[in-house]
Amino acid sequence: MSRDLRPPVDILHYEIVQEQASALGRMGRALEQTLTRLREFDAAHALSDTPASLQPARRKLVAEAGQALWMFVVQREATGLRDSRHIMRTYNVPGEVQRCMGLVPVPSKPTSK
Repeated sequence: MSRDLRPPVDILHYEIVQEQASALGRMGRALEQTLTRLREFDAAHALSDTPASLQPARRKLVAEAGQALWMFVVQREATGLRDSRHIMRTYNVPGEVQRCMGLVPVPSKPTSK
């Protein structure tokens, strides 16, 4: 049985870096998935022809993509990767998704009659 002779702090650092990389991968895949769903929706419904009844569904997809983008950017910044322009270019993030990044929708209050 071989024994790891590295100092415990090095072993811990290695584990932390592995977890950071894993989290970045998960966040990146989540962003890709939400952007894909938005693009598929847009491809199926031309923006100019989208009926008003489908606008809430599209807004929800944009909000989900904005949340996924926010999570990915925060995770990257936590690892020291501060420039998010690379993400915007690489993932081709639409401007409307960038603008809603990090916004949390306020639930609407039910109206009493």
